Amino acid sequence: MFLRPKHPLSRPTPARRPTPLACIMALSLGLLLGGCANLNIEETPDANTFQGLTEATWWRDFHDPLLTELITRAMRANPTILSSQAALLQARALRDVKLAATRPNLTVSGSAQRNTSDGAESSVNFRGGLDASWELDVFGANRSALANSEADLQAAKASLRDVQLSMTAEVALAYIQLCGLQAQLGIAQHNLSSQQETLQITQWRAQAGLVTSLEVEQAQTAVSQTAAQLPALQSSLAKTRHSLAVLTGQRPHELDTLLTATLPIPQVAAQAADVIPADSLRQRADVRAAEERITAALAAVDAAEAARLPKFKLGGSLGLTALTLAGLNNGAAVATQILASMSVPILDGGAAKAQVRAQEAVLAQTRATYQNTLLTALKEVEDALIALQHDRERLRHLQQAASAADNAALLAQNRYNSGLIDFQTVLQTQRTLLGAQDSVASLQADLSSGHVRLIKAMGGGW
Repeated sequence: MFLRPKHPLSRPTPARRPTPLACIMALSLGLLLGGCANLNIEETPDANTFQGLTEATWWRDFHDPLLTELITRAMRANPTILSSQAALLQARALRDVKLAATRPNLTVSGSAQRNTSDGAESSVNFRGGLDASWELDVFGANRSALANSEADLQAAKASLRDVQLSMTAEVALAYIQLCGLQAQLGIAQHNLSSQQETLQITQWRAQAGLVTSLEVEQAQTAVSQTAAQLPALQSSLAKTRHSLAVLTGQRPHELDTLLTATLPIPQVAAQAADVIPADSLRQRADVRAAEERITAALAAVDAAEAARLPKFKLGGSLGLTALTLAGLNNGAAVATQILASMSVPILDGGAAKAQVRAQEAVLAQTRATYQNTLLTALKEVEDALIALQHDRERLRHLQQAASAADNAALLAQNRYNSGLIDFQTVLQTQRTLLGAQDSVASLQADLSSGHVRLIKAMGGGW
């Protein structure tokens, strides 16, 4: 782009010269092309998306639509998850700061100056300028800092996955606990109804003179003891509903209507955890985060080493000065400057070497932390597997005991109604039945909870 005379027919055409705008464009283009020629940097992904962080849908193994809905709500509104997402955005922004340091830097400036002196006219000067600079990353200091920041970003992603897994597991555990409490409440209510019928029969038999008031009082005692369990179970149910509401980012009572109906305890197939791939631990978020921290520590060591080496920098400036604002575009005085500089650290009191040693120590700590993370992960998986194996065996025995206790209670009630046994036998069989059924419901919930803990230990499934 060149300027032509305003009136070409009235005066000779002057020699053409680049306009300030053309100079700015040329200098900017040169620096940008030179600065980006040796860079191979991926574009920054959209910071507002978290695709790929929530692929795991392990909760679908329970085949419970309500559990899926609760977990979906938690993923959208849980405050802890939202906080971790914000931390990921922060890590991504800090990575972009390091990325910007590897690219050329352009600064545009402008000023207006009015000069006055005694007995002379005041003058006004307008100035516009452009400064450009680019640090040549000869020894990789900026690239190492960028690699460090990128590893931190990946660690933040892994931490977000860990938080998501932890929160969804907490929702599942609370939901399973809720279903278990509902089952226990139903068992207590059923047994209370049966005991009240027995009390009524005992009262009738006492009126007929077939039993004494002792049996009536014993029956009343059994009814009152069972009835006393109901408020405690109802209180635990309310607290669990409140916990689920908070985990899904809602106020404590907002899920009461949704969770009022009695729900079956969600179960998974017994063979779901029989075969686990050997490398499944690598998908644990804490293991991945520990690996990324090692990468970050290695990059930090490289950056500290590069800081001890020479630095090279290219720079340039373009300045325009005119007496009028319009003159900046035509007829302005042009001042240009090109600068190439090198700096070499000579004496720093050993600070650079100490920084390298510090980063090497951080690397050693990170490696030790990684090893400890692996050992902890192995322990959690083994504990969860053993707990599941033993709980299945216990459940099988308890289900047999509950079935036998149910038959015994029915036989004892019939024999008592026929006057063949005393009331103490009836009470004993009813207590045994209540305890066996309650244990079965509790262990079924524990078995499902153990499966959730195994999934959490495996990092979201296998």
